[in-house]
Amino acid sequence: MATVEESAVEAVRLEGRGRLLRVLGVLFGLAVTVGITVGMGILRTPGEVAAQLPNRWLFLGAWLLGGVYALFGAVSVAELGTMIPRSGGFYVFARRALGEYPGFVVGWSDWLSTCGTVAAVALVIGEYAGLLVPALAGRTLLVASGVTVAFALLQWRGVRWGSWSQELTSLLKTLAFAALIAACFAYGGRGAGESQAVQPLTVPSGLGLLTAVVLALQGIIYTYDGWYSTVYFGEEVRDTARNVPRAMVGSVLLVIVVYLLFNAALLRVLPVGQLAGQKLAAGAAAEAVFGPRGAVVIGVVAILSLLASVNGNTLTAPRVLYAMSRDRLFWRAAARVNRGGTPTVSLALSAATAVLLVVFSGTFERVLAALAFFFVTDLALVFLSIFVLRRREPEAARPYRAWGYPVTTALALAVSVAFLCGAVWSDTENSLYALGLLALSLPVYLLFRRQGRVMNDE
Repeated sequence: MATVEESAVEAVRLEGRGRLLRVLGVLFGLAVTVGITVGMGILRTPGEVAAQLPNRWLFLGAWLLGGVYALFGAVSVAELGTMIPRSGGFYVFARRALGEYPGFVVGWSDWLSTCGTVAAVALVIGEYAGLLVPALAGRTLLVASGVTVAFALLQWRGVRWGSWSQELTSLLKTLAFAALIAACFAYGGRGAGESQAVQPLTVPSGLGLLTAVVLALQGIIYTYDGWYSTVYFGEEVRDTARNVPRAMVGSVLLVIVVYLLFNAALLRVLPVGQLAGQKLAAGAAAEAVFGPRGAVVIGVVAILSLLASVNGNTLTAPRVLYAMSRDRLFWRAAARVNRGGTPTVSLALSAATAVLLVVFSGTFERVLAALAFFFVTDLALVFLSIFVLRRREPEAARPYRAWGYPVTTALALAVSVAFLCGAVWSDTENSLYALGLLALSLPVYLLFRRQGRVMNDE
């Protein structure tokens, strides 16, 4: 009896469609993870974390703890990425382990969330572009839409073009952060940020400290989001068994180093009491080091960071639709791939959805907020899938086995569940709204499922 993967590949071959190209390597895995993960979160979140933990060692320790969670997640999900080397990310794993409908829910919400991320990041690029170039002021929607379409057209040429652009934008981002970190260490500690009187903050203790750590970790875990990006390109990575784990673990370690150095650099410039509560911590540090030019510096760093994020998410979203279409859980045409290895119909639908979210950003704000609920749910379901498949398919080939299983995977799952409970508690309204969207997914799933059966009968 053919496996699900073999049946899907055969279906694509019989329909005369193209195929994804196995041309990506470890460098791409590092670039796409760094490109998606390191963004506006690290520029803004340190101020919120410092407000909860106004002690430099607790502050840095919390960032390290968040990195350990991402590392445990990476070593766990890498097992699924090598066991099921298909492009499509979380959807592929959830469908195999939990069934069609849970897989559909994960894929649908993951795709919408990724399109929403493209829209949100492109809007921030538009805002910063208006600050740096006066002629673009007030044209945020136009710039955001233009950036979204430009990256989609670039990737239309093929996966190699998408890979090259990701590696270039991620390199520029890394160099920009390295330059900013170096400047903070070189010119900080010379009275920068010390001219303002800082009210000493009390470090919580006992239960209050535990609560503060949990609240701080909520923001930090969001900032590490994206550590799993490599698995969305499973069948496009050369030597999957070796390169997927290397790319995932290597990129998480790189991000941890960048985050710890960046936060240490902020503390070099700003006392922790002054850092606490800053809405744009990196901007405050840049202003302290560069003076009036600080706004320009941080604007350039932000745009370079966000371009890599738009490119990475524009690469990721079509792979989810492609995988769902190949399994007949979405429109069949979305499985078409051009000679360059790009799922063109899925790319067009994803880019169009992102542009619509840009144009109607005010209207869709609540939808995007609710989709954050699915981000945590999807992660928890993927960690659960590892346990399910270990139990149900113990003899299946696993070229890479999760390091420290079951402890590391259980810890990652526990943190995800706790994080999900925290999201429901802190934002009950949007969580209920998300559950409503989940209920609406059932008739959509039944429609596509019925369509798939009709096609099979024909």
